[in-house]
Amino acid sequence: MRYQTFGRQSGLRVSEYVLGTANFGSAPAAAGLAGSKAIFEAFVAAGGTTFDVSNIYQNGEAENIVGDLLGRERDEFVVITKYTGSRHTRIRPGTTGNSRKTMIRSLEESLRRLKTEYVDVLMPHFPDGVTPVPEILAGFEDLIRAGKIRYGGLSNFPAWRVAGAAVRSELSGRAPLAGIQTEYSLAERSAERELIPMAQAHGLGVVLYSPLAGGLLTGKYRSGGQGRLSARAAATGTAGEDTGQRTAVLDAVLVVAEEAGTGPIQVALAWLRHRAAQVQTSLIPIVGPRTPAHLKGYLDALDVELGQEHFRLLDEVSAVRLGTPHEDVAAALTHGTDGDRRLLDAPLVPVQ
Repeated sequence: MRYQTFGRQSGLRVSEYVLGTANFGSAPAAAGLAGSKAIFEAFVAAGGTTFDVSNIYQNGEAENIVGDLLGRERDEFVVITKYTGSRHTRIRPGTTGNSRKTMIRSLEESLRRLKTEYVDVLMPHFPDGVTPVPEILAGFEDLIRAGKIRYGGLSNFPAWRVAGAAVRSELSGRAPLAGIQTEYSLAERSAERELIPMAQAHGLGVVLYSPLAGGLLTGKYRSGGQGRLSARAAATGTAGEDTGQRTAVLDAVLVVAEEAGTGPIQVALAWLRHRAAQVQTSLIPIVGPRTPAHLKGYLDALDVELGQEHFRLLDEVSAVRLGTPHEDVAAALTHGTDGDRRLLDAPLVPVQ
């Protein structure tokens, strides 16, 4: 396992993978207590140091299990947790959202479940449509000064809100925003339109969830396998292949896997490492195994190297249209708007 800083705004060192713990629990569809322990220990044995949790995962049980497993080695690990939502059957206005009140209450409950005095990164799980970003940033600052969190980040926020938050933090002299969390994979690259370039510009770390697109990129649904998209398959018959491009992406992943003598999981994760190098941004995938065997498949991907022809195929088949103004700017820089004359000389570095 290799390590990197969580973006350029912090010296926080995180492992190459973040272990997602949404499956840590005793529910029938979860990993079970023994399975969660086995996954945790195998991840740590492989050099993993970074864990992603949330107050809503398994109704809080995931945080309880992670807290038990961290033990006396707590300071050797990085814990990212999130707040905003609730799994309670009776949801009251004061128990959800991103207000300072909810942030503090939720963090205190998470600290008790995690059996720790602090978490490394705290993030709102998603925007609530109500709380102003300055209130969130002020809450982060208070908790950092109190020693209860080390860094703040934003999960599932649009790029314009994150960029505004990053600038506000810098101009106000507060602790800088450390990073974001968003969905990203070969089957879902829309974050390239705004989120990833924004993160690169502001030096933010990017934690990626659903790097296998809910299991789509494993190919298991084509053979009747079960997973997060099974309910969708029952309703629509597609199991995630709801566009021609997504079908073409999975076809390409399976072809590359066969040619490279590896599996589709390894191909999808190897492409993410390649993409991080291309965009020169800290892209850190969350792997969320339900069994130790699943984790082994993710770890095996760390040793897979694909050829440039494979990366070209995967890049091309999965590419998303960036739309305006990105395509207009690219056309002006390369072809010009007046015959063959360019408006500007080609930049020394690619425009992100």
